[in-house]
Amino acid sequence: MLPANFEIGYPWMFWLLPLPILLFFILPPLRIKSPSLQYPGFEKALDYTGDKPRRSALVKRRNFFNWLILILGWVLVVVTLSSPQLVGEPQMKVKTSRNFLITADISFSMAQKDWEVNGEKVRRWDAVKSLMHDFIEKRKGDRMGLVFFATNAYVQAPFTPDLGTVDQMLEEADVGMAGQMTHIGKAITKGIDMFDQDTIKTKVMLLLTDGVDAGTDVLPLDGADMAKQDSVIIYTIGIGNPGDSGSDLDEKTLQQIAEMTGGRYFLAKDAGQLQQIYQEVDTLEPIEYEEEEHRPVTLLYMYPLAAAMMLLFMASLLNNLGGVIKKGMNKDGDV
Repeated sequence: MLPANFEIGYPWMFWLLPLPILLFFILPPLRIKSPSLQYPGFEKALDYTGDKPRRSALVKRRNFFNWLILILGWVLVVVTLSSPQLVGEPQMKVKTSRNFLITADISFSMAQKDWEVNGEKVRRWDAVKSLMHDFIEKRKGDRMGLVFFATNAYVQAPFTPDLGTVDQMLEEADVGMAGQMTHIGKAITKGIDMFDQDTIKTKVMLLLTDGVDAGTDVLPLDGADMAKQDSVIIYTIGIGNPGDSGSDLDEKTLQQIAEMTGGRYFLAKDAGQLQQIYQEVDTLEPIEYEEEEHRPVTLLYMYPLAAAMMLLFMASLLNNLGGVIKKGMNKDGDV
């Protein structure tokens, strides 16, 4: 039984199956001259007997075994030319049509060990980074980039579809690399600069912070207004519990940034809530797929081709071996 996904790429090739029979009846037989022995008395013998000379040829007939090998070999060649194949299930191609920028706060406050992962107390940044790895892996189809900020904002990874590189660049970042304070306005304008240098129109920014803006150069809402004019959607995530005495999270500003740009604000008090937020962002910004279907194909032509070659090789070997045995038997008979 053939598998359900077995297909013939070129079924019209089977019209070639009767070709050898047509050639057998249409083409004239091949005539090959062979050496002959001149008999001096040939003409006298004809006069004496009254017979007339005629042309003749020795026709070598193939036995059943040879004909069977040739037929099977030709069938296998035709099967090879028909391109048998296994066609996999249809798969939709991922469509790359969006720049997705993660803008993360790595100020000193992210070093607080007040989050719990797998029953162990860890730094906020370590928990955020661990969950961010999973989020990046699921964004196949997006061109992703990374901006980290604190006192300063800098590009850790430019927009690229190579999510493995983005993931590696995330792993190499740590708290304090951009300073001590939190400058949200700088982070937003740095992200806008990255979007302006690219041609893709759909622009999404995910902004994570656990503090209040301490900058004076660019205010967060001014940055949000610039993002709105540039059609950048900003989803903001507040890290930590605003009710704790050690928290200075500015939820109001983060909510306003999200509302101004058409995004949403989320509060992540722990790792579990942050995981749910990532899942919700995946729903709000789903991966897009091409309408064109892609079906993986596994070619099988090499199997009938190998069988045909092996069959002809074995037939030639057996014929030669039979000739050697026959000669040996003739010699023994002469003795």
